Amino acid sequence: MRRFARTESGSAGVLVLAIVAALVWANVSEHSYEAVWGTELSIRIDDVGVAYDLRTWVNSGLMTLFFLVVGLEARREFDLGDLRDRRRFALPLAAGVFGMAVPVAIYLLVNRGGSGAHGWGVAMSTDTALALGLITLLGRNVPDQVRIFLLTVFVVDDLVALVVIAVVYTEHVDTVPLLVAIGLFAVLLGLRALGVRRGLVYLPFCVALWAALLASGVEPVVAGLAIGLTATAYSPARGALETASGLFKLFREQPTAELARSATLGLSRSLSPNDRLQRMYHPWSSYLIVPLFGLANAGIALDAAFLARAFTTPVTLGILLGYVVGKPVAVLGVSWLVERASGGRIRPSVGWAGVLASGTISGIGFTLSLLIATLAFQGDQLAEAKVGVLAAGLVASLLTWTVFRITQALPKPQRTRALLGDADQLVDLVPPVDHRRDHVRGPADASVTVVEYGDFQCPYCGQAEPVVRELLTDADLRYVWRHLPLTDVHPQAQLAAEAAEAAAAQGAFWEMHDLLLDHQDGLRTEDLVGYAGELGLDQEQFQEDLATHDHAARVAHDVESADVSGVSGTPTFFINDRRHYGAYDIETLTRAIKVARARARLEPRRNRRADRR
Repeated sequence: MRRFARTESGSAGVLVLAIVAALVWANVSEHSYEAVWGTELSIRIDDVGVAYDLRTWVNSGLMTLFFLVVGLEARREFDLGDLRDRRRFALPLAAGVFGMAVPVAIYLLVNRGGSGAHGWGVAMSTDTALALGLITLLGRNVPDQVRIFLLTVFVVDDLVALVVIAVVYTEHVDTVPLLVAIGLFAVLLGLRALGVRRGLVYLPFCVALWAALLASGVEPVVAGLAIGLTATAYSPARGALETASGLFKLFREQPTAELARSATLGLSRSLSPNDRLQRMYHPWSSYLIVPLFGLANAGIALDAAFLARAFTTPVTLGILLGYVVGKPVAVLGVSWLVERASGGRIRPSVGWAGVLASGTISGIGFTLSLLIATLAFQGDQLAEAKVGVLAAGLVASLLTWTVFRITQALPKPQRTRALLGDADQLVDLVPPVDHRRDHVRGPADASVTVVEYGDFQCPYCGQAEPVVRELLTDADLRYVWRHLPLTDVHPQAQLAAEAAEAAAAQGAFWEMHDLLLDHQDGLRTEDLVGYAGELGLDQEQFQEDLATHDHAARVAHDVESADVSGVSGTPTFFINDRRHYGAYDIETLTRAIKVARARARLEPRRNRRADRR
C-alpha cells in the first residue's frame, strides 16, 4: 500500500501539470486544442472497422486500463486487506453509496426543474486515484490506514458510477452485442476456473469484450473494472516458490534459452494474477493514461465574464456544493450512524479526523465526473460542468489541508486517536506469541511485539539483523524469532535451525542465534559444533541432538505456523500480530512500530468500550 500511495503521489503531480497544460492550451488557442482532440483515428480491415476522435479513444479506450487498476486494488483489499472480514464491508459500502446519493440530492435540489437536471451523475463520483495522491501530498505524516480507508470506501463509488454510466447515460443499447459481451465475460470466468494463467490466452477475449460493449452502446470502460475485480490476490505459496527455485537451479546448471524461459515463467506463476497485472499496468495508468485523460478533457476557455456567469449557474453550483458539502457530510454522517446502529461493533478503521479528511478529499471528482459530463452536456453547460468539477477539486484540497493542519496541532494522544481511531485490528499471526514456547527478547510487558520468520542462511535475514539489533535498543519492544528454513535454496538452513534449538535446550538460544547470523557462510556440522564450544555448551550432547534431529519437530512447528500465517519467504515481519508489508529498513520499521505503539496505547479505551457492550 505504501508503494501504491507513493506512485499515486507522483502521478497526482503529473495529473495536476496535465490539467494546467490543458487550461493554458485551451486559453492560448481553443481552436487548436479542439482540433487536435477532435482528430479522427480509424482502425479498418477492408470495410469493417471503427472510427472515433482522439478524445473518445482516450475516454473509452485507454481509460479502460485505469478502471482495470481500480478493480485490481479493490480485489486486493477484499482478499488481503481488512475487507477479507466481510462484515467490515458494511461501513465502506454505506459510506460509498450515501457519499454519492447526498451530493446527487444537493445537485438535483439546486437544479430542480432546470435543463441541467439530467446531468446529476457529474456530481457523485470521487476520483479515487487523484484523491489518494493528493491526500499523500496534503498530509505528509498521515498514517497509511487513512489512505486505505479512502480506497475501500470509494471503490464502491467507482463501481456504482460505472453502472450509472451504463444504465443512465447510454442513449441506446443494442441487445445482441451486449449478450455477446456477457458471454465473453463468462468465458473469462471459465478460463480462470480452469486455472489458465497465461495472459495471452485472455487477451483476445478481453479485447473482444471491450469491442462488444462499445458496439452495444454501453460505456466500455466497465469491462476494465469487471476484469480487475475477478483477478484474485494472494501471497505466493511456499510450494510454488520451491518449484520456481527448482527451475532456477536447473537453469543455473545448464543456462539455455529454454530453461531461462521455464525459470521466468515459474517465477511469474508464483505471483497472483492481481499482483502481476498491477505491476504491469499501474505505472502506465498512473503516469500516462490518467494525465492524458486530464489533458484531453480539462481544457476550457476561461475569462472573467464566463467565470462570473458560471458560478451563478445551477450546473456549476450544484456540482460544487454536491462535492464540497455533500461528500464530507455523507461520509462522516454515515460512519457515525453505522457505528451507533451497530453498538460500536462496526467502526471506521481510522479515527474521526481520518474519516473527515476522507470525506473532504472525496470532493475531488475529476475522472468519472468529466467522463459523465461529456456524455450528459454540450456547449456552455459542458464548460460550466468542467468549471464546477475543477473548482470543487480545489476547494476539497484546501479543506483537507485544513483538517490535517488542525489535527497536527492537537496534543499527541488526541492526535493519535483522531487519526488512527480505536477500532479492533485484524490479526494475521497464527498462533499468537506465547513466551512459554517462543523465543523472546525484551520485556514481557512491552507495548510492541515484533515477530520475524527467518532463515539462518538467508542473506536478507543477515542484512535485516543489524536493523533488528538497533530496534532492540527500544526498551518498550520485545522481539520474537520463528524458524522458516527455506531448504530448497538454503540447504544448511534446517540444520542451523536445529542447532539453535539444541543450544536453546542448554539455555543459549540467543547467543547461538547471533553467532549463526554473524557466520552465515559457516553452517556445516563441524562449524555448528565449534560454535557450541565457543559458547561453553556440552558439545557431545549438542552433537548428539544434531545427529538424531531431536529438535526437528520444534522447527517444524514454526514452519507450520508460517504456512498458516501466509508466510512463504524470509525475512517476514509481524508487528503486534499484523503482517508488515514492504521494506524492512530501520526507517520503515521504526515508523510502523510507532503506529503500532500508538494503537496499543488505545487498547484500554477499546477494552472499556467492550466492557460496556
